[in-house]
Amino acid sequence: MSLYNQVLNNLSDLKLEQSKLFLGEYLEEASKKQLSYLEVLKELTDRELKHKKLRSAKMRIKVGNFPFEKGLNDFDFDYQPSINKKEIYELSTLSFIELKKNILFLGSPGVGKTHLAVAVGIAAADNKYNVYFIHAHNLISDLVLAHNENRLESRLKHFSKYKLLIIDEIGYLPIDNVGSNLFFQLIARRYEKSSTIVTTNQPFSRWGEVFDNPVVASAILDRLLHHSHVINITGRSYRVKDKFVEIDKNKMQL
Repeated sequence: MSLYNQVLNNLSDLKLEQSKLFLGEYLEEASKKQLSYLEVLKELTDRELKHKKLRSAKMRIKVGNFPFEKGLNDFDFDYQPSINKKEIYELSTLSFIELKKNILFLGSPGVGKTHLAVAVGIAAADNKYNVYFIHAHNLISDLVLAHNENRLESRLKHFSKYKLLIIDEIGYLPIDNVGSNLFFQLIARRYEKSSTIVTTNQPFSRWGEVFDNPVVASAILDRLLHHSHVINITGRSYRVKDKFVEIDKNKMQL
């Protein structure tokens, strides 16, 4: 077996697949450009590290349970002028996670709350934070089931471990008294320890109706809002955006 093939086998055993894949290319380049072996090794290890970071980020995104993969560059800020674009991009620097602050996206259905929450969450996953996305109804159902099966503590620990927990669509479905109390326990555990992003279509003044308990709702809001950024979106729904474009085109043809 040639020395070259032995090196390839070693790289394979070490699971350095990128180095194995591009070894020949870099050796050829080294010969043409008279690069040193250290320069070749530097190029190979840089590529390997970049690949591993990308693969690790993809794994965190997959584990994060995101409903889709969209970033801030995919968001049409011109369509939602009520949003401060600079503020959103500042949030994507993730300093709020280090400061253990929360983000609350408030607005009617379809204005882009979930898109923005996901975009910030993916940015966090790309930067090695453990993130988890879950719909509010599914979260409450999970906690209620755990409570009924006498394993609530383990589920509270599970949802408390994430540096960033994204809870989507609070307010679309009512939450009974049991669910309200369980949700409060989770928010209380995460309070001033880690960050939570919430999206809601209901103004905070109506959370007492959403949670079927004004006292618990107030306690939840108190902890979510204490260290937080509140993004109030007042624009039109993206779901009717194409309809408006179609109507405008038809008017121009008349």
